[in-house]
Amino acid sequence: MSEQAEISVGDAIKAKLQEALNPISLEVIDDSHKHSGHAHAVMRPGTAKGQGGTHFQVKVVSEAFKGKSRIDRHRTINSLLQKQFDDGVHALVIDAKAPGE
Repeated sequence: MSEQAEISVGDAIKAKLQEALNPISLEVIDDSHKHSGHAHAVMRPGTAKGQGGTHFQVKVVSEAFKGKSRIDRHRTINSLLQKQFDDGVHALVIDAKAPGE
């Protein structure tokens, strides 16, 4: 057994975005419980019977988004979280803003 404690999917998302974007504000909301009966929640590795994060909302304000389009902001976040998608995150709602927006 590993000595390093496993962190939740939501905590991993938060840590990755915190490190890469140095946000002014960051909120990661796990909405997985709203989708626990869906087929993907049962079939994906690590999410049997709806356990484990599959659906999240991310609300982030960062200088990194200044001058970027909404699409570029989403691409940035999706790229940063590719491992989480590969590991079973099914859906991500993104609200990414620059300061003052």
